[in-house]
Amino acid sequence: MTRKAEAEKMVDRFAEFKELKNIDKTTMISVLEESFRKVLANMFETDENFDVIMNPDKGDCEIYQNLQVVPDGEVENPNMQIGITDAKEIDAECEIGEDVAKQIFFEKFGRRAILNLRQTLQSKILDLQKDALYSKFHELEGEVVTGEVHQIWKREMLLLDDEQNELIMPKEEQIPSDFFHKGDMVRCIVKRVDNPNGNPKVIVSRTDERFLRRLFEQEVPEIHDGLITIKAVARVPGERAKIAVESYDDRVDPVGACVGVKGSRVHGIVRELHNENIDVISYTQNPELFIQRALSPAKISSIRLDPEEKRAEVFLHPDEVSLAIGKGGLNIRLASMLTGYTIDVYRDLDEGEEDIYLDEFRDEIDDWVIEALKNVGLGTAKAVINASPETLAQADLEEDTVAHVLEVLRAEFED
Repeated sequence: MTRKAEAEKMVDRFAEFKELKNIDKTTMISVLEESFRKVLANMFETDENFDVIMNPDKGDCEIYQNLQVVPDGEVENPNMQIGITDAKEIDAECEIGEDVAKQIFFEKFGRRAILNLRQTLQSKILDLQKDALYSKFHELEGEVVTGEVHQIWKREMLLLDDEQNELIMPKEEQIPSDFFHKGDMVRCIVKRVDNPNGNPKVIVSRTDERFLRRLFEQEVPEIHDGLITIKAVARVPGERAKIAVESYDDRVDPVGACVGVKGSRVHGIVRELHNENIDVISYTQNPELFIQRALSPAKISSIRLDPEEKRAEVFLHPDEVSLAIGKGGLNIRLASMLTGYTIDVYRDLDEGEEDIYLDEFRDEIDDWVIEALKNVGLGTAKAVINASPETLAQADLEEDTVAHVLEVLRAEFED
């Protein structure tokens, strides 16, 4: 390839610069000038007497070398000086002692210099694109983006946004019921931007609780406008979620606004989350009332709080215990996440009924076993003894462990 062809190829590469996305014009010009000056300094020992004029809109540049005019035969440094005869060819009216601007052309650079310039530019372009990508998505953390499924692997999925930026969604950031095909459009949030070794990697998520927040903001105008605030969110992706909302206008019902007429607003979010059930409750600063609402649909008889330890002992009628716990302990787990309290559920004793709290058996039953039983609403000895096999199975204990617990508890009442 001739020098001229190399130069033309270089100009074509430069012209591509104006098409680069996410790179502002000022930065682009600065980097281009820096790259040209680096090559000039290598060729002419200095770049101080050069003017580099960038024309990004045209896709080219002009380079001028400022040389001092000296008498013929007295040129000591051709990189800084020029004889009067040669200077007159550039500017017929120039005089000795003045400066003339000699234009430098690509084809005069030489093949090695042109290749060096191309490599420098390509490296700078790549660095600029990486920096721009990191900055853009770092500012978008927690915001909803949409991407098209481009590739699906076992542990992650690759999405491309409308500017062909790569978005990575690991398996753990996908809702368990998510099932996408190549070409599907997927909504998610930017969870974080990793930047190992200067190579930004955009991680997106559909399981992050912020995704649920953003969906409500998009679906409920009152939240978007600031009339209603989302105070807390608890979520087990793909199964169930609880969201606490508060209104700053007494005329606006926060729960009704979020649910919509006949559930129209919340149903759209449920569909987006592949039928994840969503409970919307009204927030209150009263912790007892907040816990009561969080455990809905169960009806609570009484609550005993320990604010310092952030623990709550909740007492319910035996028929309400299973509702408070929920399938697999999901309802009580979400209520604890939403309120910030560790919630222990106990059934109310009928008048005259004798019972003993499980905590009294810690010398005979391991602490972790007692906590597992309490987590499924079995807080007393009689509650465990009278529990169905299905309820005991929710505690996820070995058969031998359950048998030991029952033996200890029954022996207490036999005595």
